[in-house]
Amino acid sequence: MHLQTGSVGLSLNAVPWYGIKRFFDEMTTSLFFTLAAFFEIAGCFAFWSVWRLGKPWPWLNAGIVSLCLFAWLLTRVEVEAAGRAYAVYGGVYIAASLAWLWWVEGHRPDHWDIIGATVCLVGAAIILWGPRS
Repeated sequence: MHLQTGSVGLSLNAVPWYGIKRFFDEMTTSLFFTLAAFFEIAGCFAFWSVWRLGKPWPWLNAGIVSLCLFAWLLTRVEVEAAGRAYAVYGGVYIAASLAWLWWVEGHRPDHWDIIGATVCLVGAAIILWGPRS
C-alpha cells in the first residue's frame, strides 16, 4: 500500500509493523499472565478463607468462578506449547503471590522473598523470550 502526501510518498511497507505487533503481543501475553495469577490466587484464597479462616461457604462459589477465569485466561497466552506457558506462568505466579501477601494479607515480603521472585521472573523471561530454533 502506498499513500501519497503532497510530493512525499509514504510506503506502509517501510513501517516496522512486526515490531509493533510483537510489542502488543508481548503486552497482551503479560496482561493475561498477570490476570491469570490474580484469579488463581483469589480463587485459592477463597478456599483458604473458608477452611482456614472460617469465612462463610458462599465464598467457595466466588473461588470456583475465579479458578475457571484463571484457567481460561491461561489459554489466551501466545505461547506455542502448554508446558511452556505453565513454566512461564510459574514465575509470574510467584511474584503475584508475594504482591498478594503484601497488599491483601498485610505481610510485607522480606528481601529473600524479593530475591527469589526476581530469580523466578528472570527464568520466566528466558523461557518466554529466549531464541528458538
